[in-house]
Amino acid sequence: MTEQFKQYIGGRWVCTEQYAANYNPSDLADVVGEYAQADSQCVQDAVAAAEAAFPAWSQSNVQVRADALDKVGSEILARRSELGALLAREEGKTLPEAVGEVTRAGNIFKFFAGECLRLSGDLLGSVRPGVGVEVTREPIGVVGLITPWNFPIAIPAWKIAPALAYGNCVVMKPADLVPGCAWALAEIISRAGFPDGVFNLVMGRGSVVGEALVNHPGVAGVSFTGSVSVGRRIAAQCVARQARVQLEMGGKNPQVVLDDADLAQAVELSVQSAFYSTGQRCTASSRLIVTEGIYPRFVEAMLERMAKIKVGHALESGIDIGPVVSEAQLAQNLEYVAIGQQEGARLLCGGERLGRATDGYYMAPALFSETSAQMRINREEIFGPVASILRVKDYEQALEACNASEFGLSAGIATTSLKYANHFKRNAQAGMVMVNLPTAGVDYHVPFGGRKGSSYGPREQGRYAQEFYTTVKTTYIGA
Repeated sequence: MTEQFKQYIGGRWVCTEQYAANYNPSDLADVVGEYAQADSQCVQDAVAAAEAAFPAWSQSNVQVRADALDKVGSEILARRSELGALLAREEGKTLPEAVGEVTRAGNIFKFFAGECLRLSGDLLGSVRPGVGVEVTREPIGVVGLITPWNFPIAIPAWKIAPALAYGNCVVMKPADLVPGCAWALAEIISRAGFPDGVFNLVMGRGSVVGEALVNHPGVAGVSFTGSVSVGRRIAAQCVARQARVQLEMGGKNPQVVLDDADLAQAVELSVQSAFYSTGQRCTASSRLIVTEGIYPRFVEAMLERMAKIKVGHALESGIDIGPVVSEAQLAQNLEYVAIGQQEGARLLCGGERLGRATDGYYMAPALFSETSAQMRINREEIFGPVASILRVKDYEQALEACNASEFGLSAGIATTSLKYANHFKRNAQAGMVMVNLPTAGVDYHVPFGGRKGSSYGPREQGRYAQEFYTTVKTTYIGA
């Protein structure tokens, strides 16, 4: 029989009436497990448990918090091979990428174990004689964390760890496509020394669990990573009841390639940014903006490099790209390939569903040329292994095309010119800029986030996470 996995509420593993099967996108005959489906009452119970735990946890000793978080990080790192295999199995990321993501999650918990001891404030003199001023940070309360399917352990880690480090209590709802990694993480947290109710896991549909969590009056803040449409609705709901909200949403990230770029380097970083992780990264480069002097050589070299990409079962060795995460996502990808052709773009290669030894959602990476900025494939986030090349005259046109988007998460440039690199860093309308690097690689100890339609609210990761998970208190002290 397929193993069933329960909710984690108030320090207990809780059964529910309904369970949903979790399928391996590399092999649809493989059921990862059956995961409990929460209802609105489960959310009520989880928030109540978190509210009850908050007074003591918010004033707990920082060493206690640090030790618990460090214990979580250590176990994740010790089990990185096992957890990486689970991640690859349920999400479809290749095994090396999956192990890398698990490693990142472990490092995040260890980083925030240290942040427990580094939280600081200010001691200032007042403009009034005999008065002192203290500026301190305090946790905001119960936070709801809603995480996506594309990074099923790293993104939960970078939300959970700072929330707990700064003294908040957590109710987490993972994406219903990838509950396995979230459950495994919850199981580790359950044994790390956190008091009952400090961390809670509720799994299920966003329309049920997510809605109940976002609208609960006991939830002081919501951190969400996912689609633009859902994010905007969550923002409106949170603002209506004056709850904090932090959103990481879409991207339509540009990779600029200038005439003076190292061609081999530009091609490699473009392939990695556009197609690795099956293009299922909000930081992926789906717009390759190439100046006309290098354009013919770039196109030829891209096709040569793409011919070497191996698509297959995520757990097989030597595979570059695993399957698309779900049937719905695959259908959307293929629909955008058809849209690009209908709009007049030239499909240079790929774009079709692939057959493999196991029945899965395999897709050949697609590359378009002869595109214009007005085409939907250059304006809308596809979230799959589909990229388009936009030919421009020079750097000035490249920068203009780069910024001509409602999104602003990550932007990259390939160039050997210090002049253009420095100008791009300052003028690219993005939260993160990459010079001669893939747009999709980021570190865990520095801020993550974008501008315009990509992000809303304070940054995630690093010490900047405190801006969302804490509130500032100013205390005046008289003689």
